[in-house]
Amino acid sequence: MTSLIGEFDCKVDAKGRFMFPVNLRKQLEEVFDKGFVINRNLHQKCLVLYPINEWNKLNKKLSKLNRLIKANDVFVRKFTGGATAADADNTGRVLLPKPLVEYAGISSDIKVLGSNNVIEIWDKTLYDQFLSQDVDIEQLAQDVLGNLNFNDGDDE
Repeated sequence: MTSLIGEFDCKVDAKGRFMFPVNLRKQLEEVFDKGFVINRNLHQKCLVLYPINEWNKLNKKLSKLNRLIKANDVFVRKFTGGATAADADNTGRVLLPKPLVEYAGISSDIKVLGSNNVIEIWDKTLYDQFLSQDVDIEQLAQDVLGNLNFNDGDDE
């Protein structure tokens, strides 16, 4: 799958639907009509929209966890508990489930972000607050990427 990119301002209507950004739809051309799964983000008050093929890959890994181990069982339940199938209607709108909207504090103005293999959906105000956090991005890059070899020829 292509690495999804872009940041889009969208509006949520009274029924909880938003118009899926055309640019992101083009990036998802081959999988858009297969549907999505929407869920809570683990670390931030936002939602994650997984193209169904990405959700299936993740779910396959989760299914290998031994559910007789309490931590595994609790994690799988907490992580998948809010997961909801989501499809675009014939006009390109996607319905956001009310419990997930409440979790993410979503109002009418949202940010929709291509974020590698998934799409993040944020309340615009919360996203702006997240961006304004004082983070040393240089140190963060070193911590996260410092041990990766970008010259290993593994481009594909």
